[in-house]
Amino acid sequence: MANKTEITLEQIQDFKGKYPKQLWYLFFIEMWERFCFYGNRGMLTIFMVDVLLLSDKNANLQYGAIQAFVYAFTFIGGLFADKILGFQKSLLWGGILMISGSVVLGISAEHYFYYGICLLIIGTGFFKPNISTMVGELYKEGDVRRDAGFGLFYAGINVGALLGGAICVYVGKMYTWDLAFLLSGGFMIVGLITFLVTRAYLGPIGLAPIPAKPTSAKRNQWMVYAGSILILPGIYLMITNTHYTDIFMYIIGPATLMYLMYEMLKLGWQENKKMLAALVFIFLSILFWAFFEQSGGSLSLFAKDNLNSDLFSLNIDPNVINNSSNSLFVILFSPLIGLLWIWMKRKKIEPNYFVKFGLAFLFLGGAFYVFYVNRFFAGADGKTSLLVFTAAYFVISIAELFLSPIGLSLMTKLSPKKLWGVMMGLWFLASAYGQYVAGILGAGMASPDKNASATVKLNLYTEGYHQLAIYGIITGVVVILVAPFLKKLMREAD
Repeated sequence: MANKTEITLEQIQDFKGKYPKQLWYLFFIEMWERFCFYGNRGMLTIFMVDVLLLSDKNANLQYGAIQAFVYAFTFIGGLFADKILGFQKSLLWGGILMISGSVVLGISAEHYFYYGICLLIIGTGFFKPNISTMVGELYKEGDVRRDAGFGLFYAGINVGALLGGAICVYVGKMYTWDLAFLLSGGFMIVGLITFLVTRAYLGPIGLAPIPAKPTSAKRNQWMVYAGSILILPGIYLMITNTHYTDIFMYIIGPATLMYLMYEMLKLGWQENKKMLAALVFIFLSILFWAFFEQSGGSLSLFAKDNLNSDLFSLNIDPNVINNSSNSLFVILFSPLIGLLWIWMKRKKIEPNYFVKFGLAFLFLGGAFYVFYVNRFFAGADGKTSLLVFTAAYFVISIAELFLSPIGLSLMTKLSPKKLWGVMMGLWFLASAYGQYVAGILGAGMASPDKNASATVKLNLYTEGYHQLAIYGIITGVVVILVAPFLKKLMREAD
């Protein structure tokens, strides 16, 4: 039997049972990285309002800008991994940068906030898309167990998000923000150690591509490392001035599509049909995340200012609920949704991917209607029901389960292997645009008055959620109606 240093791709992909053992290693690596990411994400707007003294409007815009760059750089990280570093080296470098960012914030988040955030942005860009792509490589083309594998991997994401989202904001509010940011980096260290201990079991998965000129390989890798450090001042400039964020987002999207069109010229018609289907999914995901990501922006501030702390007679910080309830519901109901698809498939009534996306938008719209209805439970102090708020998160979590695990799997299913990293990065770039628009939407709902009463904030935010509910439901209906036509584009991958 081959030892772990000699394991081949064929041996990995010929695994018995439901999951390859390598999936569990990647599960735990991603879990701890997501603890770091979602821990930091859940603190952003609260920290900017309470410590940096930004207005709600500016905090929403700043949140959108930071998150947009986080996801935009996942595309760039995927590109460099595909062409130069390989997924393993990219993951390692990204982890090191994320730990460095958390340490900088841990020293003094108030004074070094944007410096630490810049390191986290670049680090996540190198880490996030590449570990998702490595999951795709564990399976042979056409392996029906792929979706189940991504479902398990997605559970790992949410376990990390649940722990990080709840613990970090609690530590920040109850103790110190410096300690909370430092804690997120500590768990990233655990994730990186897990990778270093288990990377030999990944065999050839994620190794650097063989260059046309081997003598230049090392030089190109060091240029990537150096470039990612040299670009930090530019990132700092763009996230501290949202006008520059606007310019960046106006450029990166069209430039990316031009690059993808260039790559598609090298493909055959059948491959391009599936690529077009992937692009439709990517466009729909932009709309979805623009609504969904209110959770880190406007909903975070809504939880801080407009919610009671009583939930089933328990006294719970509303921001802990805001940061963790979505992940908890996803963990609890992801297996049930998976079993539902299996049962429907056996009965030959399983909806196709586009119908699932349409249903996701219907649930998304329904969730925001529940957020809107919460205004009718408010008292004279402008504070309303934490229970209704949590119920809305249950609905929005079902929406997420209809879309996000499917999307991760589809990017590797619909694209040729040589473009897996690029397409996974493009999926996250779509999230970047969603985050960017989410910040704009949140800022549009927020009161420009720093001294606005809780009642004024309640009315403004809930009216905004009412509008999002309407648009979400309309989008869902339209997608379901045109699903039969869109399905033709991806018939071979269905």
